[in-house]
Amino acid sequence: QVQLVESGGGLVQAGGSLRLSCAASGRTFGSYAMGWFRQAPGKEREFVAVISTSGRLTYYADSVKGRFTISRDNAKNTVYLQMNSLKPEDTAVYFCAATRTWPARGTADFNSWGQGTQVTVSS
Repeated sequence: QVQLVESGGGLVQAGGSLRLSCAASGRTFGSYAMGWFRQAPGKEREFVAVISTSGRLTYYADSVKGRFTISRDNAKNTVYLQMNSLKPEDTAVYFCAATRTWPARGTADFNSWGQGTQVTVSS
């Protein structure tokens, strides 16, 4: 398995932007599809975005499509989530996750998880 560490969360006003990063350990990062999930208080963890091993394929939840962009730099063992036009309902703990399964959308498809980073969007 790969070890994952998220960073970049924080407090931002509605309409603002944040970029999350997820650094992975190990030499096999390029063999994993990477995903971002989020979990708000009292709610289940939900899919946000996923990117293929090469970065050529990406998929998004409808709630973030057009506002969030997932990308990866395999040379730096890092996956990113650029979040623009943030809304209060985007407030959640954001997790990155890794999988060798494709396609992958559900939490059960991923077997390595980071500890999460808090994103809070004020109105």
